Amino acid sequence: MPNSPSDERRPSGAPHRVRMQRRGPLLVEGPVEVELEDGTTVHSDRFRVALCTCRRSRRYPWCDTSHRARSNGPSDDPSRTDD
Repeated sequence: MPNSPSDERRPSGAPHRVRMQRRGPLLVEGPVEVELEDGTTVHSDRFRVALCTCRRSRRYPWCDTSHRARSNGPSDDPSRTDD
């Protein structure tokens, strides 16, 4: 996968974009440096990274789509009863 989606570069000092998704990871325009709870830092040079929000990822803090296996969709809602 390429390190940038095109030859376009974000102007120096421009803000990074973060995209929030319901039932999914945070998508952050990279490169990024992430500081974990224990104070360690991890770095990615990719043009976009997916940060895990469910903590199920085996590659935490990077998303590995583990949230898909246990995601409660509309038909999985335990409060819903089918008559």
